[in-house]
Amino acid sequence: MALKLFVGNLSFNSTEDELRDLFSQAGTVQSATIIKDKMSGRSKGFAFVEMSSEEEAQAAVEMYNGKDVGGRAIVVNEARPMEKREDRGGFRGGNGGGFSRNRY
Repeated sequence: MALKLFVGNLSFNSTEDELRDLFSQAGTVQSATIIKDKMSGRSKGFAFVEMSSEEEAQAAVEMYNGKDVGGRAIVVNEARPMEKREDRGGFRGGNGGGFSRNRY
């Protein structure tokens, strides 16, 4: 069973290959994904690393949580399921019940 880890406080210059190499010292890395901003493509400073076993994931947490990587003390812990976020408004498209240019 694979276990997904959250890796936070990453340098914005970190790469997925660097993460894969780093975490491979704790065991087999199945995937390493840096989360990026949709518009700019720039790193958001966190990633998810999936290890091939719970033992390897626990070893990675113990090895790297609080360790200095790229000049920053990274945070490594078990990833939790994403919580449903409340609607924050914003553009929804369509008319939305407001003024319509094609009314007359």
